[in-house]
Amino acid sequence: MNATRKPRKRESGIGLSLSGGGYRATLFHVGSLRRLAETGVLEQVSHVSSVSGGSIVAGALAADWVRHPTDDALQRIARLTDVLRKFCSHTIDTPTIIGGLLTPFRRVSDVLASKYDGALFDGLLLSQLPLDRPRFTFCSTNLQTGRLVHLTRNRIVDYRIGRTALDVPLARAVAASSAFPPFLSPVEIDTRQAKWEATTYSTLTNDKRFSQRLYLTDGGAYDNMGLEPIWDKYANILVSDAGAPFVNAERPATGWFSQLHAAFEIATDQARGARKRWLIDQFQRHEHDPADGGPKGTYWGITTQIVDYELGDALPVSRQSITQLASMRTRLDAFNDTEQKRLINWGYAVCDAGIRRWCSSLCRADTPKPIFPYPDQPLA
Repeated sequence: MNATRKPRKRESGIGLSLSGGGYRATLFHVGSLRRLAETGVLEQVSHVSSVSGGSIVAGALAADWVRHPTDDALQRIARLTDVLRKFCSHTIDTPTIIGGLLTPFRRVSDVLASKYDGALFDGLLLSQLPLDRPRFTFCSTNLQTGRLVHLTRNRIVDYRIGRTALDVPLARAVAASSAFPPFLSPVEIDTRQAKWEATTYSTLTNDKRFSQRLYLTDGGAYDNMGLEPIWDKYANILVSDAGAPFVNAERPATGWFSQLHAAFEIATDQARGARKRWLIDQFQRHEHDPADGGPKGTYWGITTQIVDYELGDALPVSRQSITQLASMRTRLDAFNDTEQKRLINWGYAVCDAGIRRWCSSLCRADTPKPIFPYPDQPLA
């Protein structure tokens, strides 16, 4: 977010952001999307902005929209759940790294994109995504400019370089968003044939050192909630956050690599915390003064205590369960059946509480009572 930028006039509609967090985030967001579908909110979403593990979900959702444009939201989420549960049953990070290292003339990131394409996207291009809503933005980070890169249906944007209409495979966009450094990144995009247009803040549009090839890493390095593309655009903002909380360490890491990793986690945690506090402050300002121009909306996170929503009929989830789920790994390695069901249940439950507590006006009148998608894995 650029604090000095004058906020735009907000469009009517809903912006939804899906955070990073590996397969853990993917499964958590699947649960959230299921409840959004049941409440009728998903069909109203204008724009989905995503990062890393959230981009795996968003990419699969976009692909399903292309293949089944007239199906309703519940049909879509049923297919999405089956596809992503199968996908998250397989480890792809370690085999991808090994495969990239052992294959001459092929980068690790190319192997990652090919795995996404083979399992989820089957050659789809960004240009084939829906013309109408929802729009999809896959967020990545430019290692050269240090800024967020937006990859969308009709353009690539880095506000230091500008924008271009270059088309990209959906699998490569998702790989660029989820290429966790240093092992899975950078994802390179050749932009030598691209025609860049200057934007308000671009200063490198005609600088060939930056505009002929993009070197991209995980979008979470800049904005792990994927909030920037939507935060000042829509009247309603919804945030599903499965990002990893910083874990207190009684004995801090002292090795060089471990210290670098810990420092990255601290910086990411602080940046996410600042964005979260700012967002909730905006919601509260609007609640007290609807004329202030700020957004309505809600935030739900993997560490959120569901009792904080003060919703009498929220699904029962214990603090112990929340702690266990929030501490699950964020790698792209196989999650077993129990782990998957519990994460989906948690995303469903906390999304339900957030939506019905703060955005009930968005829900359809006949919204069904919440029921855990997998009753055999209660979280109380």
